[in-house]
Amino acid sequence: MIKTTNILPPKAKKIPHQLEKHGDVRVDNYFWMKDREHPEVINYLNAENEYCDKEMAHTKSFQNDLFEEMKTRIKEDDSSVPYKYNGYWYITKFEKGKDYPIYTRKKESLDNPEELLFDCNKMAEGHSYFKLSGISISPDNKLVSYGIDTTGRRNYTIHIKNLDTHEVATDRVQNTTGSSSWANDNKTLFYTKKDDVTLRAYQIYKHRLGDDKEDELVFEEGDETFGVAVYKSKSKKYIIIACYSTLTNEYHILNADDPDGKFKVFQERIRGLEYSISHYDDHFYILTNKDKATNFKLMKTLESDTNIENWTEVIAHRDNVLIEGIDIFKDYLVVSERQNGLNEIRIMRWDGSEDYYLPFNNETYTCYTSVNVEFDTELLRYGYNALTTPTSVIEFNMRTKTKTILKEQEVLGGKFDKENYTSERIWATAEDGTKIPMSVVYKKGIKKDGTNPLLQYAYGSYGSTVDPYFSTIRLSLLDRGFIYVIAHIRGGEYLGREWYEKGKLLNKKNTFSDFIACSVHLIKERYTSSKHLYAMGGSAGGLLIGAVINQAPELYNGVIAAVPFVDVITTMLDDSIPLTTGEYDEWGNPNDKMYYHYIKSYSPYDNVEAKDYPNMLITTGLHDSQVQYWEPAKWVAKLREMKTDNNKLYFKTNMDAGHGGASGRFESLKEDAEEFAFLLDLEGISS
Repeated sequence: MIKTTNILPPKAKKIPHQLEKHGDVRVDNYFWMKDREHPEVINYLNAENEYCDKEMAHTKSFQNDLFEEMKTRIKEDDSSVPYKYNGYWYITKFEKGKDYPIYTRKKESLDNPEELLFDCNKMAEGHSYFKLSGISISPDNKLVSYGIDTTGRRNYTIHIKNLDTHEVATDRVQNTTGSSSWANDNKTLFYTKKDDVTLRAYQIYKHRLGDDKEDELVFEEGDETFGVAVYKSKSKKYIIIACYSTLTNEYHILNADDPDGKFKVFQERIRGLEYSISHYDDHFYILTNKDKATNFKLMKTLESDTNIENWTEVIAHRDNVLIEGIDIFKDYLVVSERQNGLNEIRIMRWDGSEDYYLPFNNETYTCYTSVNVEFDTELLRYGYNALTTPTSVIEFNMRTKTKTILKEQEVLGGKFDKENYTSERIWATAEDGTKIPMSVVYKKGIKKDGTNPLLQYAYGSYGSTVDPYFSTIRLSLLDRGFIYVIAHIRGGEYLGREWYEKGKLLNKKNTFSDFIACSVHLIKERYTSSKHLYAMGGSAGGLLIGAVINQAPELYNGVIAAVPFVDVITTMLDDSIPLTTGEYDEWGNPNDKMYYHYIKSYSPYDNVEAKDYPNMLITTGLHDSQVQYWEPAKWVAKLREMKTDNNKLYFKTNMDAGHGGASGRFESLKEDAEEFAFLLDLEGISS
């Protein structure tokens, strides 16, 4: 049994704050927690951390054991499969005992000497958080631009380094997304600026090396529901500005040989028209939902005539197949598709002489095209893994149809054998009769007698699909008798675009009822029981957990909500908060009365009641830019005030990190170990 202490949990002060909209008045007693700089806020977060640490002190040595166990499975002195780009082989590697990656390259041959690009271990010294992102090499291979974030708020400063002299230029660009793209003149760099307050990516600037003039603004997005990005086409011919919202896209193109030219609109935005573009030869290929192609179709147009009336069909829309993306090569088109929830990779020759699928013989797996930056090659790189199968990076010759496994993920520690585990796909029935798929993995020999601890995980928003992937960390649960389940609920795109549409806006509650239906099914089929069922989700998946435990708390013994988006109505009414305006097409705009009342009816913070709740561990990061720390902080304070049980409620704030948690490779494992110790402790497992 979980041990209890005589420590009293922190009690947050209540300062009633009235929020009124559409004639509806809400009283928020913890609104004051929004002030990140206020000493009382910091004191409260520290008090919750101290309470959590003391309550879980008896698991500390077990957490350390779990951490070491997880760490032991990871190959510490590891390196990526090298990929070739513009005459150089690029490699990312880790060294034993070090937390951060080292980036290197070799000219033309892998037998040539290694050239150091970045040692992030040295660069991270003196920082409690460090992230390097957006590495972009100039066409002449002499310069590299890159972004650095040292707070975890995904706010990057761009630097430029000379790869001949290893000198870092004095040029610095702050408040960016971190990524940038070189024009073909090797001295003009395009990058994306963020709004100081909302962190919305909304401006594209042009920076000229060695130019004393201020950087030139080349594009500004005036619609607050849109964000922007800039990148280079794989063909290297175009600099492309992407304007995006949940439901609508617009692109602007510029010949990369003419950085001082004017960007041309590819096809101006039409609300509800989604499209993405890839350049090949004298055409653009367009993945789009045009003409109600819910699951998308592929079209093309001449680069000289990009307006929508000139688009012609290449691959028609299919009701049962979602097109997720394309990779373009000189002689081949590779299409990433999803059918009945499973990934498929389709290979087509441009001359029409061949059209075939890669074979995958598994009930539940994940495959994806990986780093394919070379254009003139017949070799396709893709990744494959499954719940019981570590990741492989595979090189497939599209002409000879032969494959080479370049790398198989090593699971160290000497105990892993994939034959000891089994996976399956099962289906629950939702309230409205819809069949909801789940991917399940467990150690062979487990009996379905209702006594097994089971962790049910889901996300269920933004059309983001959690595929059945392999995890070395998860083995620490499986080897101690846990069953692990990914619920492919509506709100993701596991069963196609319609699956997403039926879990957003005024259909959002399907996401929550689907998850509950999966839990009920798992109990009914005796995979577990409510005494041993646990639920976990993060970010929008934390919203899911919050909504589910308001609706059906009796189903779960414990839950973990990581960086949870739980104060939905207040956040969606505050357009100064990062992400808010760009999210109206996902959740609805509560300035509209209909959406206000619908969101309010499920928003976890607004629906906390005086009743019993499961044991809970809730985590956040003080510098989180996606879900502000005060959402879970307020939620915890209200739960402490309202709940009628004696179950555990722990709240842990990483005072140095943002949405993704700790930045170091092994630091993040400590957070995993703490979460697992919480679950295992509830099961009375301590070793």
